[in-house]
Amino acid sequence: MDTLDRQLLGLLRTNARLSIAALAHHLKVSRGTVTNRINKLESSGVIVGYSVKLRPDTTPNLIVAWMSILIEGNDSRTVLAKLLGEPWVTAIHSTNGRWDLLVELQAENLTGLSGILERIRLIKGISNTETSIHLSSYKS
Repeated sequence: MDTLDRQLLGLLRTNARLSIAALAHHLKVSRGTVTNRINKLESSGVIVGYSVKLRPDTTPNLIVAWMSILIEGNDSRTVLAKLLGEPWVTAIHSTNGRWDLLVELQAENLTGLSGILERIRLIKGISNTETSIHLSSYKS
C-alpha cells in the first residue's frame, strides 16, 4: 500500500459514496487509476466492505452493547468473517489480555439484542463471551 492508496482509503472513510470521478478529481489521477486501486484493495482484503454511519440522534432508542469474545485456537479469520456479516455489529476491535475481540453491537430493543447475542455465540470458533450494555456516556 502506497501513499495514493492511503489517501484513497481516507477519502472513502470520510464518504464511501464518493463517485469514481470525484475520487479521481480529489486525488488528481485518472478514473481508471482509482478503479484499479479500489479493485486491488478489495481483492487483497484491505477493503472488506462498505457501511452506513448514522447520526446518533436519528436512532435515540437503540441499545448499544459491547461483547468481549474469546476465540478458540486459530479460528480468528472464521469468527471475523462471520462478525463482519452481522448487520448489528457496528465495530470490531482486537485486544490483548483475557479477550481476543471487543465487538460493539446495536439493537432496536432487548429482544433484538438477545437474538444478536445468540447468533454470535453460535459462531464456530467462539469459546466464551461477556456482554455489557451501554447505560450513559460522560465523555466521547
